[in-house]
Amino acid sequence: MLQSLIIENYALIDKLEINFKHGLNIVTGETGAGKSILLGAIGLLLGQRADVVALKDKERSCVVEGIFVVANQDLEPLFEANDIDFGSVATIRRVVSPSGKSRAFINDQPVTLSVLKEISENLVDIHSQHQNMLLQNAAFQLKVVDSVADSKKLLDGYKDAFAKLKRTERRLAELEEQARLSQKDVDYFTHLFNELKTANLREGEQAELENEQQQLTHAEEIKLTFTRVAALLSSEEACATKMLREASAMLEKMGGIFTKAEPLTDRLQSSLIEVRDVAREVEAIAESTEVNVERLSEVNERLDLIYALQKKHKVSSVEELMAMCEQLGQKVSLVENMDEQLAAVRKERNILHGEAETLAQQLSKARRKVFPDIEEHVVNMLKELGISSAAMLVEHTTLPELAATGKDDIRFLFSANKGMQPQDIARVASGGEISRLMLSLKSLVAWTGSLPTIIFDEIDTGVSGEVADRMGQIISSLGKSIQVVNITHLPQIASKGQTHFFVYKEETNAGTITGIRQLTDSERVTEIAKMLSGQSLSEAAIKNARELLRS
Repeated sequence: MLQSLIIENYALIDKLEINFKHGLNIVTGETGAGKSILLGAIGLLLGQRADVVALKDKERSCVVEGIFVVANQDLEPLFEANDIDFGSVATIRRVVSPSGKSRAFINDQPVTLSVLKEISENLVDIHSQHQNMLLQNAAFQLKVVDSVADSKKLLDGYKDAFAKLKRTERRLAELEEQARLSQKDVDYFTHLFNELKTANLREGEQAELENEQQQLTHAEEIKLTFTRVAALLSSEEACATKMLREASAMLEKMGGIFTKAEPLTDRLQSSLIEVRDVAREVEAIAESTEVNVERLSEVNERLDLIYALQKKHKVSSVEELMAMCEQLGQKVSLVENMDEQLAAVRKERNILHGEAETLAQQLSKARRKVFPDIEEHVVNMLKELGISSAAMLVEHTTLPELAATGKDDIRFLFSANKGMQPQDIARVASGGEISRLMLSLKSLVAWTGSLPTIIFDEIDTGVSGEVADRMGQIISSLGKSIQVVNITHLPQIASKGQTHFFVYKEETNAGTITGIRQLTDSERVTEIAKMLSGQSLSEAAIKNARELLRS
């Protein structure tokens, strides 16, 4: 139940607070006074689009806050699922800044608009005049049937199964397309993979081969050079080691008579050791270096293969070729295993389709079960509302394929005249008949559903006189089980309310503002009398107003 509504800086409203009551709350006022503004403000709480144009003062934020009694509404799981604190009272607030940015809060916790809509749609249903056209909409008609059938959990389960099925079907289509494309390239991929696999590449191989190629190409020059160096260092004739030995011996003799000779002797001895070591290595290299034309040919051939593969695959290293080989192997493996993957996904698709089909059948059964109840309720209520020969038929067709809401195509057919077969509402219903049809359906949904609050915005459009009085009685009876807020221009309906609010415009120094106040009993008499006769009150109008209120 909507307990109170606070609106600040919205359209013509500077600031106002309305405390609604249980039962039927009537809202009246002159055309243009601002009744639609109230609906716009409540719409913000329901997640409707925010527009900075609606700000009265463009320098201040607009704030709309609603306090709802949510005890006994079975909403705790929904609050917990969205990580929102739950209590017997919920405060929903929407703030629109001058920049146009909008923020939403539930119990002072920031929430997204999708969460706001999800929760608020369980609290309030607004029926505005343009919604009468929804009556001709198949989706709205199906929604009415689901509400009467209380099939929300079943429908949610089906929608979840249908979403899984659609995801799997998309995945299957992607795999089938991938298999089709891959099959075209599988021979090419296999050839490339086998070519790289046969090459048997290893990390660091290219650098090793290029170094070996360098040595083999210049082997004769290397051997000659190192042989000469070995001769210079350690041949039997004049060589570096012989000279170092002689120099070291001379300095050693001098060590006894000249102290500076000793360290020089040590240094020469160290140099001699180093030169001998170098000489041995040079000799070893000279001896081991051989001109090997056959090995050079092998190395050149191997490098030619590596260079050719690099050029073919547009890479510059053996490591990249090895990575390419692995990737190609995965592609080939993927293609080779595609049949298994496709079979697995098709099996999954078939299982999910079966589950969705079963839920669709259960949903269809639940829907068809309430068709007679809907038809009977609407016909009886339409007769109360003055359409004595009303006929209502819920036409059902099973769709050939699963759809987002099941396999049911539902149409409401209507006839207001005796002997005429029910037809599509859009073809046969007048404006007044549509208003009465909508009230009949809304009342059925309200009585069978769990919505604590319903707001009617001139649902009485197109009716008057005795029909308006009967419509008021129906709306009043709704107020016995749920909270109803009814915006009306008809005195027959306004007189049925337990609480009566009056919307007015007022000229101030700051401009025109919209206000609202609850009328006292005597003020209600005056307001309803004005609705009967206009601004010039007559004794007859006042008497009639009192009579309407008493009845």
